Amino acid sequence: MLTIIGLYMDPPANAIVLSVDEKTQIQALDRTQPILPLRAGTPKRMTATYKRNGTVALMAALAVHTGMITATPVKANNATTFLTFLKKLDRTFRNNHLHIITDNLAVHKSKEVKAWLKPKRKITMHFTPTYSSWLNQIEIGSTCWPRTS
Repeated sequence: MLTIIGLYMDPPANAIVLSVDEKTQIQALDRTQPILPLRAGTPKRMTATYKRNGTVALMAALAVHTGMITATPVKANNATTFLTFLKKLDRTFRNNHLHIITDNLAVHKSKEVKAWLKPKRKITMHFTPTYSSWLNQIEIGSTCWPRTS
């Protein structure tokens, strides 16, 4: 726990601290009418009614010190999907050491993920203690994640 707090307060030089989590069961909503155009002195106006389009799942990483979000819609939350997302983060932040903070979900510690991470010296995984996922910054802001429509 202290390591994670230390990363938040004083990250290493040339490192990116990423808070990673999955958000399932996000409602995909569309407004029943388009947003009314802005005019001088009139705020943006939207209808209160919407159409349900089912649910979607999202995997996201929050760069804690910049606020940048890297997100991908996913069909399933499994080791393969998580590994694909880690590879995306590796490409996105190519020239930095990554400190990835996530919870103790089994898919985050799968054999496939561990095997891929083994030669990756520039990626360090940090797992929140059991029952302490609130320590992960993206858990705090997950209600603010972008909605898909």
